[in-house]
Amino acid sequence: MKLGFAMPHLLRLKATGQPWEAAVRGADQTRMAKWADELGYAMISVPEHHIVPKTHVDLSGPHYFSAYPTMAYLAGATESIRVNSCIAILPLQHPVVTAKALASIDWLSSGRVTVTFGVGWLKEEFDTLGVPFHERGAISEEYIRAVIELWTGAHPEFEGKYVSFRDVVFEPKPVQKPHPPVWFGGDADPVLRRVARYASGWWPFLTKPEDIPAKIEFIKSQSDYGGGLTDVFYGFATSRVGAGHEVRQDPRARAGLSKGEIIDRLGWFGELGVTMSSVPIPRLDHVEEYLDYTQLVAEEIMPVVA
Repeated sequence: MKLGFAMPHLLRLKATGQPWEAAVRGADQTRMAKWADELGYAMISVPEHHIVPKTHVDLSGPHYFSAYPTMAYLAGATESIRVNSCIAILPLQHPVVTAKALASIDWLSSGRVTVTFGVGWLKEEFDTLGVPFHERGAISEEYIRAVIELWTGAHPEFEGKYVSFRDVVFEPKPVQKPHPPVWFGGDADPVLRRVARYASGWWPFLTKPEDIPAKIEFIKSQSDYGGGLTDVFYGFATSRVGAGHEVRQDPRARAGLSKGEIIDRLGWFGELGVTMSSVPIPRLDHVEEYLDYTQLVAEEIMPVVA
């Protein structure tokens, strides 16, 4: 079991946020990224929304980054930790731009990019950006194929309803071959089928932990499953967030779990097929206390579950 580093103040969800996180600034996050790198955490993942309608602010909060520039910054501030998205909204950005951004980060970071794509769920965000919400699945299907073609094709060509290109060149290619790890986030059957076709990782959000094995079996049972699923990420706080970012109660994932409780739950996750997780941010007062806590996790929990 690998552990991702839960970076405070990448978002402010009502279900998981704590008051002290709102005071965290970019300089603090830079310091924490370097700290996570030094302690041996596996990954930092960046949530993404481009714009949030006022009707969703109570649950979702107003504070989100754009995934790719934030991943690039964190990669540049560190040496070995991987950078990921959680999630990048695939249909809201042209796939050529997406492919170029991620290839650039991977090249500059010597191959430390993973990307978790999602199709999106916030209709008002799509409406604001002029992307047809009810076509987001079909758009995503084309876009991921186009991105992979740009990353891997010596002479990339693609012809689709939403994107087409030919007689083009695309460099730099990603350092990682055949391309950076692609994960998909979500729980619906179309998402799981997309994992089977294209991905090496799955990041569930609304799936209960005990249902993960059945979902993994569904992915592997698809006729076009490529055999590439190697990672499943399930963080402690995942079960505290419901549809539309509603608050769900799960005492097994609360802040303030003991070391033994965390180790036991990570062991259970591993039995279910989870390969990577992150422990809950405890009830603290400031960044210095969080640095101490993440050191404790790295020194006393990480070696036990590795």
